[in-house]
Amino acid sequence: MKDREGKSGEDQRLVVGISGASGVVYGVRLLSALRALNVETHTIITRPAEVTLKQEMDLSGDQVRALATHAYDEEDLAASIASGSFRTHGMVVAPCSIKSLSAIANSYTHNLLVRAADVTLKEGRPLILVVRETPLHLGHLRLLVQAAEMGAVIFPPVPAFYAHPATVEAIVDQSVGRILARLGLDNNFYTVWQKRI
Repeated sequence: MKDREGKSGEDQRLVVGISGASGVVYGVRLLSALRALNVETHTIITRPAEVTLKQEMDLSGDQVRALATHAYDEEDLAASIASGSFRTHGMVVAPCSIKSLSAIANSYTHNLLVRAADVTLKEGRPLILVVRETPLHLGHLRLLVQAAEMGAVIFPPVPAFYAHPATVEAIVDQSVGRILARLGLDNNFYTVWQKRI
């Protein structure tokens, strides 16, 4: 598998975690976008995420896992992505619940999603946390700072209205495209800012 510049292997391998926060559509759309870009994906869907998938999108965990190249049970701490020797381009947690944020910020690797995120940080790879909560109290804010100080990129899915989105799908694609761009993956899922005269 090669991209336009001929890169292969771990340069086109990404871990995607989907936690139980509202906004699972971001993780689902990210997986489908990565599939379209021919990026190898390794995904973990938590048990709470499966509940949210059913509530918000009427999808099962298995339907979403089918979008990924490889899928893992959240309890499988012996999975390849639990080791720093398994090289990847990085990881995105979309959406990232406050529970997952707290575990990541405190290195509490109780499941595979958090362990994979911890490995991503310790190996100096990009970790993007698509945090979905509002309003934020002081405890949330301190966790966000703590995660950022460890090297995570805090990426709330804030709509970019300059793109004049007409649908929910357009709003989601704008955030997903910007996440991909932050990882250095060229894509056409988002609108670049241009001054209107």
